[in-house]
Amino acid sequence: MTYAAGYRHDVPGGAAWSLTLARGSTLRIEAQGTDAVASMLIYAADRQERLNVPDTLKAQMSARIHPPMVLMSDMGKALVSVTGSSSDWHDAITGHSLDGDLTRFGPSDYGRDRNDWRRSARSLLLDELYVHGLGERDLHATVNWFVKVRPGGDARGTLTYEPGHTRAGDWVSLRAEQDLLVVLSTAPHPLDPSPQWQPAGVRATVTPGEPAPADDASRTFRAESGRALAATERSVR
Repeated sequence: MTYAAGYRHDVPGGAAWSLTLARGSTLRIEAQGTDAVASMLIYAADRQERLNVPDTLKAQMSARIHPPMVLMSDMGKALVSVTGSSSDWHDAITGHSLDGDLTRFGPSDYGRDRNDWRRSARSLLLDELYVHGLGERDLHATVNWFVKVRPGGDARGTLTYEPGHTRAGDWVSLRAEQDLLVVLSTAPHPLDPSPQWQPAGVRATVTPGEPAPADDASRTFRAESGRALAATERSVR
């Protein structure tokens, strides 16, 4: 759905939501509980481009997302800039939860649990994508806002989820560098070891703004981030 600047929406834990963002507007996401997760997909409004997580990380020499990085499309253009955050670590390498990740919580279905039906991020994201005429072929690697996953230190390179990394009130701010479709899920992270189903929600706030100025931190962060912003600006003029 399209929301006017200044709109605020609370997304419950274990749910999904989507919105379109106008170029220059800011989306602020705030955690409403411990270990909140916002697994996010991003597409250009015309659906011709989508977030490319591997290129985003490789181009900016990072294994995590943090300010003032630029999230890049599969055509090397800037989709959003991370303009601020209470955390310097957001996961972008482990992906979102699948149905099999929920088996530890026991069986669940709508007929029995109604609105408390436990669903994976994949299932929730797909439901939102269908609303916009998209589907499984349009899924891509997510950014998992508020999650920290670190190396486990073993020879296999195991990744370890860090419980308690996020508390209520933690936040991240994203500036849309072009008109966008954003889809997110608040299902638990696939590596979260908690045996209890208690996903926290997030609050999303949209405010008006302007595209990146010449001296913006995201533009000067790395040469690659500056080129991605410049490529977007050439295409939207």
